[in-house]
Order: sequence, then structure tokens, then C-alpha cells
Amino acid sequence: MRVIILQHVPFEGPGCIEAWLNTRGASIRTIRLFAEDPLPHQEEIDLLIAMGGPMSVNDEAIYPWLAAEKRLIARVIAAGKPVLGICLGAQLMAAALGARVYAAPSKEIGWFPIHAVTALGDQFAFPPKLDVFHWHGETFELPAGATLLASSQGCRHQAFQIGPRAIGLQCHLEITPQSAASLIAACKEELQPGQFVQDEASLLATPFERYAPPHALMGQLLDYLLRAPE
Repeated sequence: MRVIILQHVPFEGPGCIEAWLNTRGASIRTIRLFAEDPLPHQEEIDLLIAMGGPMSVNDEAIYPWLAAEKRLIARVIAAGKPVLGICLGAQLMAAALGARVYAAPSKEIGWFPIHAVTALGDQFAFPPKLDVFHWHGETFELPAGATLLASSQGCRHQAFQIGPRAIGLQCHLEITPQSAASLIAACKEELQPGQFVQDEASLLATPFERYAPPHALMGQLLDYLLRAPE
């Protein structure tokens, strides 16, 4: 299995996804867009994962590679290959499919619950309620044909599915204590008091066991995306 990870900044990597892929013998290639690594061809991809980042999908004037990245994401989705977008990655999926991405009414940073929206047919089903990690200041409209899978009080569009094998996550199921610490160190200036913003000390004090349920759900989601065709 050839896995392409689109990484936008050094401090937002695949977290628990890497270990999951390694146990399955995947060939992992990380495209460091911040270092101007060339994008792969669609034919080289069995699973595409677009990670998070502090930039906006609308910042093409600052980050010209965003335009090419959106085109690649759209092509891979259209080809019916598995695609997972996380935070910025989900926003890139939405933008690639013609949806608007814009500033959210409030930032959502820290551990807050998401709630399942009824899945249709064989779409991926979230648990009724799960505490997960968030770090975002933008949101998006659902692309045409997409189904909403999960919401939170601070952000209605937390997870969506488009077609049988593409899912966007606004939240960070993949986060680990180490990757959370890296994100906090790089972006702590965003931790300004707000209804859905927790402070640095609280985030760094998160007990290890709190990460396990989101990691389990991420494993289930990856199993779902990579399931055998019916």
C-alpha cells in the first residue's frame, strides 16, 4: 500500500496514523509542501492523507503550492481512491470540491466533544459522543454531495464524507502527547481566552489515557477507507 502524506508544516505530522500504517507494512512517502517537495502523480497513490497547518486554504498568494495541492486532492477523490483530510486537510478537500472556506465565529482549541450525525447507508459512523482534540480557526461549507458525519458545539462541520472513500475531519483524532506539545510550542500565541479555547497548562496536563479513544476511532476510520471494494 502506497501512502502519500501531505505535510504543510514541520510540527503537524501524522501522529498515531504512522504507527497504524507501519503495522500494516505500508510504504509511506511524506510530501513536505513547506520544503517545496514535488507532488506525486495520482497513479502513485493508494491512500492520500492531507494533514493540518496554520495557513488558510485561501492563502494561495503566499503559498502557491496550495492550488496544485487542491487539484491533486480533487483528482484522487474523483478517481475513487481513499482520501483523509485532517483540519487544514479537510478544508482543502472542501475547497478542492468547490466549497467555501472561511473564518469561524470562534476558534476551537483544546478537548471538546463531537457528536455523531446519523450516517446514511454504509457511510462511516461516529460514536454518539467523543472527546477529541481541536485546533482551528476556520470552517467550511459542505461540498456538493457531501454528508455531515459529526458536529461540535463550537463547529458544526466536524466531519464529512464524500463518496465511499473520502472523509474530512476538522478535529485531530491523530494527535499524540508529543504532537500536541509540538503544536502548542509552535502556535501558543493562538491560545487567547475564548469560549472554546483551553489554556496551555491544561492542554499539556492532558492525561495519556484521554488520547486512546480518538486513536481507536482513527484506526476504525482507516480500516473503513481501505476496506475491500464491494
